[in-house]
Amino acid sequence: MCGIVGFLDTRRSMGREELAVTVRRMATSLRHRGPEDEGTWVDPQHGIALGHRRLSIIDLSPAGHQPMHSFCGRYVITFNGEIYNFKALREELEALGQEFRGHSDTEVMLAAISHWGLDTALEKFNGMFAFALWDRKEKSLHFARDRAGEKPLYYGWAGTTLLFASELKAFRRHPSFEGEIDRDVLGLYLRHNYIPAPYSIYKGVYKLPAAARMTLRCSDLSISIAPYWSARQAAERGVANPFRGTEAEAIDQLNSLLTDSIVLRMVADVPLGAFLSGGVDSSVVVSLMQASSNRPVKTFTIGFHESEYNEAVCAKAVAQHLGTEHTELYVTPKQTMAVIPDLPTFYDEPFADSSQIPTYLVSRLARTEVTVSLSGDGGDELFGGYNSYFWGRSIRRATGWMPRPLRAAVGKAIGGLAALDWNGVFARWPAVLPDSLQQRDLGKSLQKLARVLRVDNPEALYWVLCSYWLEPASVVLGTQEPPTAFTDRRQWARLNDFVHTMMYLDTITYLPDDILVKVDRASMAVSLEARVPILDHRVIEFAWQLPLSMKINGNRGKEPLRKLLYRYVPQELVDRPKQGFAVPVHKWLRGALRPWAEDLLDESRLRREEFFRVEPIRCKWEEHLRGRHNWLPQLWGVLMFQAWLREQETSLVSKFEGGPPLGAASSSGLGAGEAFPHPRPAVPAV
Repeated sequence: MCGIVGFLDTRRSMGREELAVTVRRMATSLRHRGPEDEGTWVDPQHGIALGHRRLSIIDLSPAGHQPMHSFCGRYVITFNGEIYNFKALREELEALGQEFRGHSDTEVMLAAISHWGLDTALEKFNGMFAFALWDRKEKSLHFARDRAGEKPLYYGWAGTTLLFASELKAFRRHPSFEGEIDRDVLGLYLRHNYIPAPYSIYKGVYKLPAAARMTLRCSDLSISIAPYWSARQAAERGVANPFRGTEAEAIDQLNSLLTDSIVLRMVADVPLGAFLSGGVDSSVVVSLMQASSNRPVKTFTIGFHESEYNEAVCAKAVAQHLGTEHTELYVTPKQTMAVIPDLPTFYDEPFADSSQIPTYLVSRLARTEVTVSLSGDGGDELFGGYNSYFWGRSIRRATGWMPRPLRAAVGKAIGGLAALDWNGVFARWPAVLPDSLQQRDLGKSLQKLARVLRVDNPEALYWVLCSYWLEPASVVLGTQEPPTAFTDRRQWARLNDFVHTMMYLDTITYLPDDILVKVDRASMAVSLEARVPILDHRVIEFAWQLPLSMKINGNRGKEPLRKLLYRYVPQELVDRPKQGFAVPVHKWLRGALRPWAEDLLDESRLRREEFFRVEPIRCKWEEHLRGRHNWLPQLWGVLMFQAWLREQETSLVSKFEGGPPLGAASSSGLGAGEAFPHPRPAVPAV
């Protein structure tokens, strides 16, 4: 796991020394991603500069140093990630006569590209990666990103210079980069609380999409981008050619695929462990790890002294049954809240999934003992685990029969009801109402249901369900949202069920742009490599072959993962209702975090910065403080942007100069994986 940076100065205006100094300055800003080594390579004749920060995982010797040259001398690469099947590829290449100097996966990558060409090599790679590859013969710069989108890669023009890096903070180290905030993307961000690819917060800077290859040819400066693998095709092929065996045979095949995926991801020359929440996904990963290991696996979670938020007891029970070497740490609200001011530094562009807090803290805990940790992410999207799938299906069934005029009329009536202070009503009659109804923010649910009734197709319905601010243009000044997978029909897969459609949309949006961003930035902030075995592309393709009837049972999803887990762990240890985010940030905003939030939401500050309309934000803030509504998701998006904006004003990148990796000296942590899933937008129960 590493950090990569570089640029192509098309005017060739820099000499060798200036190229080297500039790219080294960019690489230094990513020291947290690779604290153990740095490297640069420049070619002033062509204006190319590559930089690298190394976190040594495979081949700790100098033979793994980057940027690395191919044995034939044609290619130079700066690479972030892991190629898990590199040993098998190496054996295949050695049989073809290829020689190797070390035993790193980077060297195998270069040999594979040299022998088979980039396209064929990409098809053979099983891994998580983002890399830049300079072809000295063709004078072309190639970029590629892994199939699921685990590793990040940004690129964009600064004048006549093409910049690229693992994180945006490196861009701000280049003298030509200006960094103008894109108001249209800011509107997208407030809708989703993350920034969907290919966009970034800056104008002219983009994320390379998952499973994409990009080539810049120096001869004419033309750029081409194309997928080398397609999640859409995987979904459509899987649904069109479903698994024909029995349920037991499906579990057997899933067991085999996941075990192989996990064994590949347990290869490391450094200490390795796993996040364990006690939920289904992380418990499956740890179970198969332990079954494949001849010694106890190191597992990590956190606990809270408040019983209503504590899942550490469940994680400990699973760990004891499996016999892992388990580390748990109980943290206080004060320890947890202390992380919040640093979140804009860790995440580098506005990002408002509040489960970023425990994800960072469990990474910090794990880093005290290991350098690599496996995670259980991906199970919800592939096997139908989110509650929103059941809610969306229920809404579709309950309203799909209505003619459009009737839906509009009902929506208008419900919109009027949504304006009432339902929390105040519940507070006046607590003894009359059931607990489940008292805890639901009925006004917010009615507001969303009213909006849902006005949409025309299932994809648009799910777009509303996945929105926080339903009308970002009423909040962001001068915004016009660009198209995304939710609004661009050309990106929609042809699937046979609305639940499959929701799962597909999450797989190409929410998973790479929220979940995997959260895991990557949190783990890399403390120089920890996080590996996600459920997202092996073979598992993804097999999951799409399984009929929905095998994945979802009533209002419970992830049946294949559950039944696989029952082979290793007693059912009673892991069968419990799925929980959302387990840290009460919404309460903290009314208490200890209120001064911090008040400063960021100060009316004069908002007017001076001229990004937001003041009235809707202050209205929600006041309603939240009074307890009328829980507006945490909407307010958290604004707060994270405001905190990020303030960091820009106070030189964000300076925090990464010198010193130990962020958080490396601390020992406090929180649980991760599905124990702290993203708090999806509230969906009305129908």
